Amino acid sequence: MAHFGGVDEFTTWDGEPVSRDRPHGATIIVASRSPSGWRYVLLHRAHHGPAWDGDWAWTPPAGSRKPGEPILACAIRELHEESGLEADPAPVRIDGTDWALFALEVPWETQIAVDGTEHDRFEWVTYDQACARCRPREILDAFIEGCAALGSH
Repeated sequence: MAHFGGVDEFTTWDGEPVSRDRPHGATIIVASRSPSGWRYVLLHRAHHGPAWDGDWAWTPPAGSRKPGEPILACAIRELHEESGLEADPAPVRIDGTDWALFALEVPWETQIAVDGTEHDRFEWVTYDQACARCRPREILDAFIEGCAALGSH
């Protein structure tokens, strides 16, 4: 049984259906070249409460793919829903995987907007800060792979 946080199989924490076809969703690494070097957007999960800590508390924008939804459309939708960004992220890993990976470089000082429901805040962080916060290991591995694809680390 696949677990995406929902009560039922192949549903999200808020009851939305998840594609049974792979990939089941997408993560998008968002990076920018600040005057002090590369910075990355991490979002803090809030749907379990603003004080949520530990695994899954800080992640790049990511989300589940709806049944029948193309994976790029999923990445674009999730990026917009979770960060307010409207962009076409570049595919990094989409075939033969349970979870697709995309990367996007944006200009420094690009505005990020979280909805306050699924995420309560965001931060632009350094590579080392992101590596320290991204948990569990599959999130960290995706972050590292996305950064390599961007040439940012």
